[in-house]
Amino acid sequence: MKLIWDPDSHKVWDVFHRDHRGALQQSWGYGEALARLGVRVHRAVAEVDGQAVGIAQFICRRIPGYLSLSSCTRGPVWSPDLDAASRRALYRQLKAELPAPRLRVTLFSPDRPAAELAPAEVAGLRRVMTGYSTVMIDLTQPLEAVRAAFDSKWRNRLVKAETEKALQVHVNSNVTKCRELLDREGRQRESRNFHGLPTDFVTHWIDAAPSPAAAFVIARADFQGNTVAAMLFLLHGSVATYHIGWADDVGRDMNAHNLLLWRASHLLKERGIALLDLGGVNTHSLPGISRFKLGTGGAVRSLAGTYC
Repeated sequence: MKLIWDPDSHKVWDVFHRDHRGALQQSWGYGEALARLGVRVHRAVAEVDGQAVGIAQFICRRIPGYLSLSSCTRGPVWSPDLDAASRRALYRQLKAELPAPRLRVTLFSPDRPAAELAPAEVAGLRRVMTGYSTVMIDLTQPLEAVRAAFDSKWRNRLVKAETEKALQVHVNSNVTKCRELLDREGRQRESRNFHGLPTDFVTHWIDAAPSPAAAFVIARADFQGNTVAAMLFLLHGSVATYHIGWADDVGRDMNAHNLLLWRASHLLKERGIALLDLGGVNTHSLPGISRFKLGTGGAVRSLAGTYC
């Protein structure tokens, strides 16, 4: 098995990531956007007999003292044909060959639930964090089936929003409207004192993509000439990941986010998106947004955890 570190071209990476429905954190654009923010990024393509069998993207940073931290979040992305013993060997090879300072901690967070993770694959690794949970909506099925899976209360809110004739919904890849949402998100973070990826990450994500239409979809709701709610979805391969949402009191009262998600699902499906990743759910610290995501009836995936 061979590792190709920091390849110049992203063609092989993009094809493998698309075909295996890799997570946002393992997409080329994610690493490119962070690199433009000054973050150190390393990538490896694993090959057997000249064919790619896996990709691994590491986000690296210094931690206090002499240590560095290299994290392969929701990765590596493996070919399903690669057996557990080969994956185990590649974990070791990735740790040994990673071109980062020797005094480092290397973390892997496989993008699979524990039940799908063969014990032999992670033998010799130690789990140091519990798994991340997310909600996935399968957009390969008819949209009627997607709607039928909605929780009854969630669907009732959607119906109520659909009856609001004055609520105008737009779903597109409008860069100007995306920037307006990022400005609102920045103010929302300040007022609520919470953190996430820098809002400039999205700007770099768009700049790194071939076109805005290949980078994102924004759904927004206008009422009486004012935007009252918006949702941003980042596109990577055959997957879309929900990234940012915002609503004012009017938008919340009108259940605008229910309508935005439903309308966005139509356009995402038209653009060939197979899977919509709604992002993390945490019913303890984020009960409202978690209930919203769970109410869609999407499949809850609780991942195996982080290994060192």
